[in-house]
Amino acid sequence: MQAIALVDFGMGNLRSVERALLQAAGEAGAPCAVTRTGDPELIARADKVVVPGQGAFRDCAAALATGLGDALREQIRKGTPYLGICLGMQALLDASEEAEGARGLGVFPGVVKRLTPALDGAEAGAPAGVPWAGIKIPHMGWNRIAITREVEGPLRAFAGENPFVYFVHSYHAVPDDPTLIAATTQHGPHRITAALERDNVTATQFHPEKSQETGLRLLVRFLGG
Repeated sequence: MQAIALVDFGMGNLRSVERALLQAAGEAGAPCAVTRTGDPELIARADKVVVPGQGAFRDCAAALATGLGDALREQIRKGTPYLGICLGMQALLDASEEAEGARGLGVFPGVVKRLTPALDGAEAGAPAGVPWAGIKIPHMGWNRIAITREVEGPLRAFAGENPFVYFVHSYHAVPDDPTLIAATTQHGPHRITAALERDNVTATQFHPEKSQETGLRLLVRFLGG
């Protein structure tokens, strides 16, 4: 039975992610025990690691500095499958415009950047007729993603399609290496990083646990792969 560490930064209710993981495990035929934890020792022993999160980057950085960050970096270094969701993706980078001076995991060089509300079409530089006026931040709700390159990990669940998934965020990851970006979405003038992938690390800005059947397919592939 797989031991899945569902990392708890102390922010938000992880119950919906836990339920989605257990449902996906059943569908994948991959029995697992999901443990919600912020204990670095439990994280270090897990077979797979899931890092979700909704909240402030500064609070996340403070939690990482307690030893939890070292445990996550070591698991990634060893090749343990890692799935980051929302803040769990942003935490992979060095820093965020949301919290000056706060440090992320630094697994991938880059910065988490703020999305800004759209101006009217002319001010934003939109082509004639593009309705960017009124585009609001946070980016919240269902949006279509595009897989931008060949993928090998859980994102292969979406090979050959551009599915709708659920977002809620005001910042997005901008890695220094653009080849890390595996999927994008468009919100008004913003081309948003929807997913990153490299080796054993997969991370999504969208929420698989809120994306119904589509998100479940991603979790099935993560647990069954």
